[in-house]
Amino acid sequence: MTVTTELLLTRHGEANNNATGTVGGELGCTGLSPLGRSQVQRLAQRLALEHQQRPFDAFYGTPRRRVRESIEIITEALPVAAEIVDDLRGPDHGDADSRPWHEVKTAFGGPPQHNPDQPYATGSETWNQYLDRATRTLRQILERHAGRRILIAAHGETIEAAHVLLLQLPPATRLGLGFLTDYACISRWQKHVNRFDRHVWTLAAHNDTRHLTNRQQ
Repeated sequence: MTVTTELLLTRHGEANNNATGTVGGELGCTGLSPLGRSQVQRLAQRLALEHQQRPFDAFYGTPRRRVRESIEIITEALPVAAEIVDDLRGPDHGDADSRPWHEVKTAFGGPPQHNPDQPYATGSETWNQYLDRATRTLRQILERHAGRRILIAAHGETIEAAHVLLLQLPPATRLGLGFLTDYACISRWQKHVNRFDRHVWTLAAHNDTRHLTNRQQ
């Protein structure tokens, strides 16, 4: 089968708020931890090798500080400018921003996905509002770059949104399904054209961290 469009999604490295278990919105995100910077440096080396063999045509990122710092490291190795897209940002956390996640989840009765049509804090998006925003933006990017290689540096939630979009998961299924995403991982989607001239999206890799040789995630 011939590969037409290819989409690579990478998660940022470990952030300071990840290490402390704090909600990392605009207030709570203070950037990458030292371990996170090391993880992204190894990710950048792998992406640079891929770019030498099959160049990326477009590079997108999100505005949160941990992702911007990840992009800075990646672009030191990868000569492709990144476009920051606000609607690719992680969920809007409202009053939960910068609070301990365990407190937010305890008060809500679980993670945001647990009750996807209800805000998990005052002023927060619901999980389904986030998914609607993220999947709409991802669809626009895929349409804009049909037949090209696309790299997106973002969040674990962004990877989940891409899977929801391309797997065409209905709401009832999403309630009982999750996706593990380690720091600095790669998920890879490829659009194939088969011998019957049908275009099919294939998940070629998920949560790939082979470049993190010491498995520190």
